[in-house]
Formats: sequence, C-alpha cells, structure tokens
Amino acid sequence: MRQNRSVQALLVTVVAVAALAGCRREEPDPVVPPPTATQPATTVPAPVLAPASSTAPLTLGNAIGADNRIATPVNAFSSGDTIHASVETDGEARRLTARWTHLDSDQVVTEEHKDVAAGAQVTHFHVSNPDGWPTGRYQVEISQDGNVISSSEFEVR
Repeated sequence: MRQNRSVQALLVTVVAVAALAGCRREEPDPVVPPPTATQPATTVPAPVLAPASSTAPLTLGNAIGADNRIATPVNAFSSGDTIHASVETDGEARRLTARWTHLDSDQVVTEEHKDVAAGAQVTHFHVSNPDGWPTGRYQVEISQDGNVISSSEFEVR
C-alpha cells in the first residue's frame, strides 16, 4: 500500500507539473492604436527631401549677361524688343516652365521648358516677335514641376 501511495504521489506531481506547463501564459501581441492625424501610420521615418522652391527671384529686361542674369532690369519694353526673364533657384534638379501671356487678350504667347540641375542656378528664358509685339500688358509665370513659383507683369509700349 505504501508503494501505491508513492506511485499516486508521483502521478499527482507529474500531472501537476504538466498542468502548470500547459497553463504557461503567452504574452499577447502589443496593441497598436490606429494612426491618427497627428500620429503617422508607420514608425519608419519618411525620407527627407529638399523642399521645392516656393518662390524664386525673377527679373525682366531686354539684355542678358553671360551669367544668365538681366543686365538692366526693366518692366516696360518696345515693340521690337526681345524680352528676357532670369530666374534664380536652389535645391533639387527640377523642370522649369516659362509661360508668356498677353493679359489684354488673355492669350498664351508661348511656353518654354528647361531642365535645371541641382544646386543654385540662374535660368534664362526669352521671347521675341519678328513682327513686333502688340502694345499692352503681359505676364510671365515661372513654374516648377507644375507649381507657379514666380511671376511678373510687364508692358509693351
């Protein structure tokens, strides 16, 4: 009988150990709240990109220097002038567009596109009309990747 009790005690111990092992509690996955407007959806930081130019100095004139800068800035031109625009940008490589518009007739005269290298750059655009410009108000808009970054109105007398 004594041996029977030892076997029973051993059996109870084995069952108890097995039960405790089977009841081992797994740690639940951490609860991650859904992203909010102030909290990003991921914890991986977004790449840092140089900001696109929001504005760029724009100068108009009827003569341009070797450095693509306007020799003498003016905003009033003669009918036979070639009209030059000089725009300064700095940042990533970009595509600039100059859109020349005759404001009095609301007609686009021309558009010109230029790819500009990264870094500080001075880009030159120009328009001419062999028949002479009609008198009136005009505007040139400079866009970077479709967003206007500078504009200037001028007059032909």
